[in-house]
Amino acid sequence: MTLSSGTKFGSYEITGAIGSGGMGEVYRARDAKLRGDVALKVLPEAFARDAERMGLTAL
Repeated sequence: MTLSSGTKFGSYEITGAIGSGGMGEVYRARDAKLRGDVALKVLPEAFARDAERMGLTAL
């Protein structure tokens, strides 16, 4: 999932890409609540759907 500048997620607005790799893409974003910059990591869809990777498996 490639995001472009201006894309919004809740209180976050993407301002640019930082990098990407096998574990996902990282973006610089502005947090309107904190009034500061943050880094957001977007996981590949296959990872996000894997309960074990997300730590959602029962013990």
